Amino acid sequence: MSAPAALALPALVDGAELVGEFKNSGYREPPQLVRLPNRQLVRLPPLLFLVAKALHEHRHLAGEGDVAASLATVADSVSREAGARLSAEQIVYLVDRKLAPLGVTTFSDGTAPQSVRSDPFLALKFKIAVFPESVTWFIGGLFAWLFRPWVMAPVLAAFVAGEVWVLTSRSIADAMSMAILKPVSILLVIALGIASCAFHEVGHASACRYGGVRPGVMGCGIYLVWPAFYTDITESYRLGRGGRLRTDLAGVYFNGIFVIGLTLLYAQTEFAPLLVAIVYVNLEIVQQLLPTLRFDGYYIMSDLIGIPDLFRYIGPILRRTLLRRPADARLEDLKRWPQIFVSVWVLTVIPMLAFQIVLIITQVPGLVAQDWGMMRRLASAAADGADPLTLLTSGLQIVLLVLPLVGVAFILYSMARGVVRWAVRYVNAPVAEAASGT
Repeated sequence: MSAPAALALPALVDGAELVGEFKNSGYREPPQLVRLPNRQLVRLPPLLFLVAKALHEHRHLAGEGDVAASLATVADSVSREAGARLSAEQIVYLVDRKLAPLGVTTFSDGTAPQSVRSDPFLALKFKIAVFPESVTWFIGGLFAWLFRPWVMAPVLAAFVAGEVWVLTSRSIADAMSMAILKPVSILLVIALGIASCAFHEVGHASACRYGGVRPGVMGCGIYLVWPAFYTDITESYRLGRGGRLRTDLAGVYFNGIFVIGLTLLYAQTEFAPLLVAIVYVNLEIVQQLLPTLRFDGYYIMSDLIGIPDLFRYIGPILRRTLLRRPADARLEDLKRWPQIFVSVWVLTVIPMLAFQIVLIITQVPGLVAQDWGMMRRLASAAADGADPLTLLTSGLQIVLLVLPLVGVAFILYSMARGVVRWAVRYVNAPVAEAASGT
């Protein structure tokens, strides 16, 4: 029989920070936040947070030889703040079974925890940081003044006035038909769309800076199958509900500023591709406000009710609504009105998401035929000696037509995998209960 592991006083992992209460949360018992070294936030119930806090406050005891006495001191400290008596053995249990597996503290034998990284449903993948925190902080400072109320009011008024002028007095259909016929115009519209997406992320970083918290890195990744920019705004959870909502809406606010610039330029030049670019950026704004996927609209809903991950409640709500099962602990942890809000969100978003997928699937034959026809025209144009610009434009159009097909396939795969996992757990649950009862 192997000897028991030597006991050591657990400690916060290097680089972890005790943030404190999650403000304006939708939980009955407000969770406490701990930031891990990788900037990921962990939500802890108050008792576990008190344990982590006491270990950090008594870290100087780690050098003493009597570990049992040090643990007893930590237990006394937690007991005073929690209003309930905890023993040193219970502190060890909470550390080894709860805190260390979450990556918050070391284990009671002194070993470091494995790096913990969450993998939320339908989240951004394959992220690459382009600008470090210092650059993001600097860029955010350049534009943070745009959130001052005396600036926002005229900006929003200018955006509305420009939208009315463009949509009521300009021939968008003629501009689009003219732009489609010219490869240079198509490339210009795509380039302006990409620039608008990048400026969108600058908005999130600037809102963090304006709110007094530090934005993280800026970079790019893959959302489903589409390339996407991102800004790490994890620190916005230090803010209250208003600050978080401002940060969520900052991206589309900066898209609106971008539209104002395009509108002024179009008013001076009457250059038709600029009008097409205005429509393109407006579609970006509408897409970002959709609450079905992890766009800005989803995070607006999430921060409005103070529940960080709405997708994790899809299973419990569907089980309660469709299968008439009792509400599980995750739902019972929520306040009454957030429970109602999340239920309405799930029961609304799931049909919307299903409708969107079905709508795209019905267009698959047309998209495939369109892709095939464009590929044949591209090959024919290459054989006839078409210029490189025309070939590049046609190639980009093919990619833009193929990506939705791949995206739908990925969403269906993710949903099918989730259903299979749920079915396996559902089938195995009675077996596990019977085994535990014997």
